[in-house]
Amino acid sequence: MSNSSNFLNDIREAKGQLVVGPNVIPNALPYVGGGLVLTALGTYGGLTVIQTNPGIFMPSFIVALIAELVLFFIARGVAEKANNSTALPLLATYSLLSGYTLSGLVYVALGTEGVGMQGIAFAALGCGVAFVFARQIGSNLSEQDGLALTQTIQMALVAFLVVILAQVIFSLFGVYTPNWLEIAISGFGVFLFCGVAVVDFFILPRTYRDEQYLSAALSMYLTYINLFVFILRLLIAIFGRD
Repeated sequence: MSNSSNFLNDIREAKGQLVVGPNVIPNALPYVGGGLVLTALGTYGGLTVIQTNPGIFMPSFIVALIAELVLFFIARGVAEKANNSTALPLLATYSLLSGYTLSGLVYVALGTEGVGMQGIAFAALGCGVAFVFARQIGSNLSEQDGLALTQTIQMALVAFLVVILAQVIFSLFGVYTPNWLEIAISGFGVFLFCGVAVVDFFILPRTYRDEQYLSAALSMYLTYINLFVFILRLLIAIFGRD
């Protein structure tokens, strides 16, 4: 799962605050779109490596993953200072690396009967539909309802991160998640990040000033990348079952 600590950090900073950046989301949206395009390019690059030189993919994946995690914290810190000219190339590089590390999952989806390219398109469409509904709902939440939903999503996200971490640790020891449990985890991930998408439209204008649009863009980018990942995981678990 892509790094979600940005969302939890936003919640801590936004509690009890009024709107400080009424235009931060409109300012951020072009950069969210640009980041997703770069992620697609990174994914294409990763798929090319898998198909042409599979032996180097895993070592390069590990290097890219470590670089992605390090770059995330550097880019977030720079973006929060509204140093946008420096943050932009960092976030662009982060998006490319994110796409490269995502290519393994996409490769599995392409090779799963019943998923394939149409499943990837469905996952992307699902993210677009979630954005439309999340914008309508999240932008119209009252302060009381918005804070209540935010706190609920925060608790669920923390618990979910623990589950995902346990799943990764078990897999390192050769203990893999049963298919029915993978379906349940992935389905809950889809539901959870739809909720995060709603909360983004409530919380980001209360967290970031208008000139901090790259920080808001990073938060929204992570939301939709994670949503895409869990929709794809759900499809693979359903159609790839034994």
